[in-house]
Amino acid sequence: SGADIGARIIADRIAKTWGQSVVVENRPGGDSVVAISSVINANDDHVLLWGPSSAFTAHPYTHAKIPYDIREIIPIVRVSNTLVVITVSKDLKATNMAELAQQARDAPGKLNYASVTGLNDFLFQAFVREAKLDMVRVPYRDAVQAANDLAEDRIQAFSSAYAISRPQVESGKIRPIAFTNTKRAQIMPGIPTVREAGFPAMEFDGMVGAYSTKVVAPAARRRSSADVREALKDPIVIDRLTATGQVVNPGDSDEFVAAIDEQRQVAAGAAKILGIKAAE
Repeated sequence: SGADIGARIIADRIAKTWGQSVVVENRPGGDSVVAISSVINANDDHVLLWGPSSAFTAHPYTHAKIPYDIREIIPIVRVSNTLVVITVSKDLKATNMAELAQQARDAPGKLNYASVTGLNDFLFQAFVREAKLDMVRVPYRDAVQAANDLAEDRIQAFSSAYAISRPQVESGKIRPIAFTNTKRAQIMPGIPTVREAGFPAMEFDGMVGAYSTKVVAPAARRRSSADVREALKDPIVIDRLTATGQVVNPGDSDEFVAAIDEQRQVAAGAAKILGIKAAE
C-alpha cells in the first residue's frame, strides 16, 4: 500500500541521516487491529506505529468491542494525505456521484460496490444509506482484487486509495468520478471532490502518520517527529511519496491530534446516519 511504501521511504531517509538501521515490519490484516495491537503489546520504546488514522477512527463503530485501549495511541507526526478515489466500472454510464446514485435507484439491488476497510468503507455505507440506495456491498480481503473485479464489471463502484486503483484507471478500464479529499488531486484536477459533487458527508483525507505509545518518552517523540518532518523537506522524498498517490502534508503532534479529532467527528456523523453507537 502507499502507507507501507511511505514508511519505508521515510525510514530509509532517516536511517541514512543517523547512520542507523530502521526496520519496517508490515503487519496487515484485521482492519489494522493486528498492527495496532502488536505495537501496544510490544511495550517497547523503540517501536512506532505507522499508518492511516482512518483505520482506528472508525473502529469504535465498526467493531462491537475494540481489542485495544485507544488512549495508548499517541499521534506524533502527520506525514501525508492519501488520495482516496471513488471509481466506477467503465460499463456503467455514471460520470459523477449524482449519476451513480440515480443509476442505483433505477436498478435497485443490481449494483454492487466495495470499499477499503476503515473509515473509507464506513463512509460509503453511510452514503448508500443517506441516499436511500439499494446497493449490494461486496467484502474483499484483497483490495487489488476489488479493483480488478471493477474492471471486469463484477462490481460497479469502488472506493479506495488511488494507489490501488491507479493501474486500472490509467489503462482506461475503470473511471474515477470523485475524490474524498478536501482538495482536488493535482494529478487529476478535472475530477471533483465529494463535497463539490454534492456529498460532503463523504469528505475525508486519508491521513498517514506515525504514532507511539506511552512507553516512548516525550523527548523521544519530539525527536522522532522532528526527524520525520525534516525528511519531508527532501525533494526526493516528496517525489517518491507523491508517486505512491499521497500528498505530502507534514504536521507536528498538536496539528495531527487536531486533524484526527476532526476525522472522528466525520466518523460520528456517518454513525448517526447508520444508527450505530460507539463501542465502549
